[in-house]
Amino acid sequence: MWRALMRRLCLAIFLTGALGDGARAQKALTWQEVRAKFEAANPTLQAGQIGVNEFRAQETTAYLRPNPNLSLLADQINPFDGGPPHSAFGFLLSAATVSYLHERQHKRELRLDSAQKATSIAASSQSDLERTLIFTLRMAFVQALQEKAVLGLAKENLIYYDHVLEVNRERYRAGGIAQVDLDRLEIQRVQYESDLQSAEVNLRTAKIQLVALLNERMPVDQFDVTGPFDFSAQLVPLDEIRQAALETRPDLKAALQAVDKAKTDHRLAIANGSTDPTFGFDVGRNPPIDQYVGFSVSIPLRIFDRNQGEKQRTELDIARNERLADAARAQVFSDVDSAYAMVNSNLVLLQPYRDRYLKQASRIRDTISFSYEHGAASLLDFLNAQADYRSVQANYLNLVASYLDAASQLNLAVGREVIQ
Repeated sequence: MWRALMRRLCLAIFLTGALGDGARAQKALTWQEVRAKFEAANPTLQAGQIGVNEFRAQETTAYLRPNPNLSLLADQINPFDGGPPHSAFGFLLSAATVSYLHERQHKRELRLDSAQKATSIAASSQSDLERTLIFTLRMAFVQALQEKAVLGLAKENLIYYDHVLEVNRERYRAGGIAQVDLDRLEIQRVQYESDLQSAEVNLRTAKIQLVALLNERMPVDQFDVTGPFDFSAQLVPLDEIRQAALETRPDLKAALQAVDKAKTDHRLAIANGSTDPTFGFDVGRNPPIDQYVGFSVSIPLRIFDRNQGEKQRTELDIARNERLADAARAQVFSDVDSAYAMVNSNLVLLQPYRDRYLKQASRIRDTISFSYEHGAASLLDFLNAQADYRSVQANYLNLVASYLDAASQLNLAVGREVIQ
């Protein structure tokens, strides 16, 4: 009985631990998943969307009609005794007047049009904010992938070097090398241990930055990302990328929308310079005439104020926004050309690394290691071959990271992903 109870207890502990490990485990996120989580949870993007909704609410305000006015007049009140009474109630409700301001020249429609275009500009600005934040997120994602690759390289180098040390310890015990040579080899291991520790710290730091951007509260140890840490030699022609940027860049779109809104505001300023009459209708009692109705029209005489200042300001604002749109277009070309040159430069460097240098460094390291183990190469040659291999591998990883950063910069310049 006790044995059965103990078996059940051990099984329960095992299942609890397994379930706990499964709950703590976190599936590595791809770039698409990281971006989706960022767009859903980032507070800066959420605040920007609320701002867009505020502009949309102003459209309702812009299209409201003027409220009518109701005036009540009580006249001929007799608070003193004596004399003929004015009415059975001691006073006379003389008049009730309703007036309404009639807006001419399509002022309401122009106000609504201006408010809608302001909303469009706010939406484009929100897209531009998302563009820049996605670029920051992509850089952090690439940094995490780079540090994972560097960590993998550090582990591989340490395992390889430990194998070399074990072989040379056997050689030392057999009398093949001197104690000082073995000591120098073991001291060199410190560099590989340092590389491993630095890679682990850098990877943890990159994950912390990525978790902060995602507004997550999970421990960093449970967070991981995955994706190809490589480059593509195919590059879209520059003219196509330029055209895509002109069609996509939200800041350029916002600048062009600002020109359109400025023209609408100028038409609204001209309309606001027109005269709006106020129509009135009144009813009342006035003995001996008794009941009556009346109609009135009030027309302001716009002799001095014809909205001249706003007309001139909005006309100048059109020219200002046109200049800003030209500057935005020139900035698009500058950003695209600079980013394209960076991507192309990295490709020029990466091609020979992948085609020749990585294989040569590996072949040299293996050859010198084999020669040193058999007494045909010096210790200095062996250490130099190890250092050269580490340097070539690290340079290649840094170049891949530079390429991915430049690709992110090009995507930022275009306004959408032209390089995955």
